[in-house]
Parts: sequence; structure tokens; C-alpha cells
Amino acid sequence: MAEWRKSTYSANASECVEIATGIGIRDTKAPAVHLAVGAAAWSSFLGAVKRSR
Repeated sequence: MAEWRKSTYSANASECVEIATGIGIRDTKAPAVHLAVGAAAWSSFLGAVKRSR
């Protein structure tokens, strides 16, 4: 089973974004559905977020 981790920036526990390494991204309110994201795309996304800070 995948280990899903919640965003530390989510203020409300029921309105979270979760990630699982090698799996993707999902909304806590709809855990049965997730968006598959590859390692390269995830690294690119994180790099863009860090550069925009």
C-alpha cells in the first residue's frame, strides 16, 4: 500500500493535498482517485515552486 503524505500547508485536515512517491497526487476528499505524476514531472514542478518563492 502506498504511503500518502499530507501537505503541511493545508490549514484544514479535510481540505488537503496528498502525495505518494511513485504514485501521484490526490485530494483528501476523494482518496480513491489520484493524478499519476512521474518522477521527472514532480521534480520539475517542485523546482518551479521553489524558484517562485
